[in-house]
Amino acid sequence: MMMEIKLILSDIDGTILNDDNVIDTDLKQAVKRLGQKNVPFVLASARSPEGMLPIAKELDVLDNPIACYNGALVVKDLDKKDFTTILSHELETNDVKNINDIIQKQYPTVSVNLYSGSDWYVGSIDKWVKIEADITKMTPVVTDLERLISAHKVPVHKLLLIGEPDEISQVLQHLRNGEFADSSFYLSKPNYLEITNSHVSKEKALRELAKVYGLSLDKTMTLGDNFNDVPMLKLAGLGVAMQNAPAEVKKCANVVTESNNKNGVSKAIEKYVL
Repeated sequence: MMMEIKLILSDIDGTILNDDNVIDTDLKQAVKRLGQKNVPFVLASARSPEGMLPIAKELDVLDNPIACYNGALVVKDLDKKDFTTILSHELETNDVKNINDIIQKQYPTVSVNLYSGSDWYVGSIDKWVKIEADITKMTPVVTDLERLISAHKVPVHKLLLIGEPDEISQVLQHLRNGEFADSSFYLSKPNYLEITNSHVSKEKALRELAKVYGLSLDKTMTLGDNFNDVPMLKLAGLGVAMQNAPAEVKKCANVVTESNNKNGVSKAIEKYVL
């Protein structure tokens, strides 16, 4: 089934990265061939700009837009200190303040991580922060989060709450039942609760990127492995789920490719685009 695909949007973790955080070994070559056909390969992830930089460099896609924080911040020229912002959706300051208060008072063992542009702020270095630093190869700024939030000095693109899965599940229920109409909550892992502005999703990033390139959505392909990828898998002309995705996610895709441990992304690009 060869389709006329003109833009590809792909998730990173569990999609182009295998379980050892190594990039699909055939992907760099596939992306190079996509470039020769003028088909942009755009990375979309819950990661920060800095967390995406090494991957974008390795795949040589720094000339393409990159959707960070699931599309809360879409940037170009990521390797430059003053990278170009294509679009930015921030969390409401009151929501950030109230969420932080709830966590500090009622769930003190949950780790609060605040992301602004390419900066990552934490209140302290706990075990969860250490794990996240190992995965992303980033170093957080340790600061008084309450003061940082109250000062309104930095835009907040994402909050990440990390804890034991049971507790994170309780936090999710608590926040979803709260008065947070301007924020959206979803799990990117059983113990990772991501919070962004309610206008943010990979689906919206896909819509906005299709506009940037002047393309209709049926000319787009998306690849993902988790629940936060479902809206973009449904929206694209060709939604491709990874074999390692949960069954419910696979049901929402047009096709299923090999797993992230078997170069599923490059195989799908080869089969449906090249």
